[in-house]
Amino acid sequence: MKLEKGQLKRLDEFRWLVPRGTKEGMRTDALIYASSELLEQILGDLSLEQAMNVAFLPGIVGRSLAMPDIHQGYGFPIGGVAATDFRDGVVSPGGVGFDINCGVRLLASTLEKDDAAARMRELVDQLFRDVPSGTGSEGEVKCSFSDLNDALERGAAWAVERGYGEAADAEHCEESGCLAGADVSQVSDRAKQRGRTQIGTLGSGNHFLEVQWVERVFDAEAAAAFGLHENQVVVLIHCGSRGLGHQVCTDYLKTMNDAMRRHKIDLPDRQLACVPIRAAEGQAYLAAMSAAANFAWANRQAITHFTRRSFARVFARDARLRVVYDVCHNIAKRERHRVPDGHPPVEREVLVHRKGATRSFPAGSPFIPAAYRAVGQPVIIPGSMGTASFVLAGSDGAMQETFGTVCHGAGRALSRSAAKKGRDARVETKKLEDRGIILKAETRDGILEEIPEAYKDIDAVIEVVHRAGLARKVARLRPMGVIKG
Repeated sequence: MKLEKGQLKRLDEFRWLVPRGTKEGMRTDALIYASSELLEQILGDLSLEQAMNVAFLPGIVGRSLAMPDIHQGYGFPIGGVAATDFRDGVVSPGGVGFDINCGVRLLASTLEKDDAAARMRELVDQLFRDVPSGTGSEGEVKCSFSDLNDALERGAAWAVERGYGEAADAEHCEESGCLAGADVSQVSDRAKQRGRTQIGTLGSGNHFLEVQWVERVFDAEAAAAFGLHENQVVVLIHCGSRGLGHQVCTDYLKTMNDAMRRHKIDLPDRQLACVPIRAAEGQAYLAAMSAAANFAWANRQAITHFTRRSFARVFARDARLRVVYDVCHNIAKRERHRVPDGHPPVEREVLVHRKGATRSFPAGSPFIPAAYRAVGQPVIIPGSMGTASFVLAGSDGAMQETFGTVCHGAGRALSRSAAKKGRDARVETKKLEDRGIILKAETRDGILEEIPEAYKDIDAVIEVVHRAGLARKVARLRPMGVIKG
């Protein structure tokens, strides 16, 4: 069914409810976080229908949630969040996505904007040589299948121990760069073959490496804790588990589609294929997903090493790069949350599906680095290559309403085909250069599919999560140099 605005119940300026009875079979409500202007864009695709379909999942607890960057995805909307009871709920690969642990890592440099601007083209060229990008890109990190299995089990620490980084890097990652429960035997040989040569590569699509500068600080205390200040040069790395993660998702979607009848699960969309968490197929998927997540952390760790090398080649000893934080936004994680099902809310063990959504844990959380515990988890939200990105800090509001989750970016406003229509890559590159942004991409499509106009207004998206109390603004970042596939 195509949802109309009149079917939504407005709760306040930034919250819209699709009541449980809107579609027969929904087990819970769907809650959308959006301004009136963003909602008009969101209603243009089928993402809210997908959020309603997620409300059909067996064992779902709380509401099916839609962040302000929501857009249509595979099964789950991108920008969707759902928690299922760990005892009797289901796990759905569509609630994680094909790029398992696609995420972002922020590096803070010792350079100031003016120091870097004069040599930005040289730096972009060097980064483009040192960090392979594109669909079939292969990296400098060569590993045997035995090495790969080790990376799948140990994540970022595996790369650090092989000389690709520093010990403190992994400490400043979500889950310290290694998700527990990985079992390499549950990852197919085909997935391993696809991933074996891809550690240290960006890939294609919306993945990027950006050199940015801190344009504005909103929260001085949090910025100081994160080691950020105005005019500082930073680097944002956005990529995931490459072909390995894609194959893991493909493998288990087939497995779960075959198993759903046996488990007597009937859903309105076959792309929501799922099985009980405690079923053999569910446990196997979570073990393989964890391994793919660890591959992604090893990948971003290797890219960090090569980024440091590029900066050293251009700026010698004048530039050092420190990992601020690394967060994933395509993952399913076993967590304990207070679920607003009763009065008072009851704490339950749940599996939180974050599909194009970012963890946002508040001050005092034991699950974030000690250095940030007084101010909250760094929440890194990339925008488009021509606009801005944001650093936020997690808040109690997210823990109370969204299982500790916020948006993951601006969210697409145009499909990839629509973004490319009638546009010339050279013209778009020149537009960015006229605004002081040096772009280098492996392909024409890598430029055209990701033009700034293809995305929602990042400032409007951030304003929603900030004013809704899900996270608070810390800093706004602007791009200077961009590497894309």
